Amino acid sequence: MKEWSDEELERYSRHIILEDIGIEGQEKIINSKILVIGAGGLGSPVAFYLAAAGVGEIGIIDGDVVDLSNLQRQIIHTNADIGVPKVESAKNKMLSINPHVKVNAYHTMINADNILDIIKPYDFVIDGTDNFATKFLVNDACILADKPYSHGGILRFSGQTMTINPHKSACYACVFNAPPPPNVVPTCSTAGILGAVAGMLGTIQAAEALKFVTGVGKPLHDTLLSFEAKNMTFRSVKFAKNPKCRVCGGEGIKHLIDYEQAACEVKNAKNS
Repeated sequence: MKEWSDEELERYSRHIILEDIGIEGQEKIINSKILVIGAGGLGSPVAFYLAAAGVGEIGIIDGDVVDLSNLQRQIIHTNADIGVPKVESAKNKMLSINPHVKVNAYHTMINADNILDIIKPYDFVIDGTDNFATKFLVNDACILADKPYSHGGILRFSGQTMTINPHKSACYACVFNAPPPPNVVPTCSTAGILGAVAGMLGTIQAAEALKFVTGVGKPLHDTLLSFEAKNMTFRSVKFAKNPKCRVCGGEGIKHLIDYEQAACEVKNAKNS
């Protein structure tokens, strides 16, 4: 059993008094390792909440630097961070919230050659990426490495998310099969995104991660949760694991590939 300082007991007191979390649940959080892929609109609230919660080791990976247009929704960055690698900006804010956590910053883009090594040490992965090619790569890698993860995507006023338990629940490819042709689906840069929508979806993903490491509640397995913020409507759609899925069905995948990189975002949740 961990020896708790008075400062830690006060910091995490609102978790500790939760009947379903308690001191044992907070210790599970502190002993957990979670990887956040993307330090943008989704990764920002995820990183904030994981650090605040006391997740012991948090990895954050992104190859970009902070741009002025990011600041409308990527709340972990500030004007002073423009031109700074997003992972370094995020790491600084996470440690300023909670100096007890360890943050591993990976200033690189993930690809089929490096993703398995990067995700290997972590218990749970959060996909905060913004294009189909990377989302399918994350799914494939997590299935191959048997890493549970949270998928998330946003566009305009909508968001969608599901949590994947490899080989037990439906994976991303069970639902969507393969990336769409390039330039078929618009991007946030061409279609826009309400900044608060990123916060809504990212917060749900952070909650899914904390539920996983503590064993509390029911994850979004076999369930695609979507919302549309203009009318504030939420919808849950159930999916069964596809026994013929090209990724997790039958013999499944044996190696990773880099999908054709198209600058496209996930489907509008209304049409998912």
